[in-house]
Amino acid sequence: MLDFITKIFGRDSNNQDASKNLAKERLRLVLVHDRANVSTELIEDLRVDLIGVISKYMEIDESALEVNLNSEDNTVALVANIPVVKLKRQYDKDAI
Repeated sequence: MLDFITKIFGRDSNNQDASKNLAKERLRLVLVHDRANVSTELIEDLRVDLIGVISKYMEIDESALEVNLNSEDNTVALVANIPVVKLKRQYDKDAI
């Protein structure tokens, strides 16, 4: 009963924690992109291009695809988490 009441009045600590963590992650990404001198538009273009290329060979979950830049010391790494639904047995070479 208490869970129901807290959900109605918006005091669900799980939602607050999730929102807080999402905000922290977004801020971290902005800072990494800023340090690497890479715009968010470039990252989004890269994401779209990755989806296009990888989709030729496998079916992926586009909504869960994550593309990030991680910065450590003086290096920047491109990290992509691409959930694969299934591999395609054949692909159209002419579509490339």
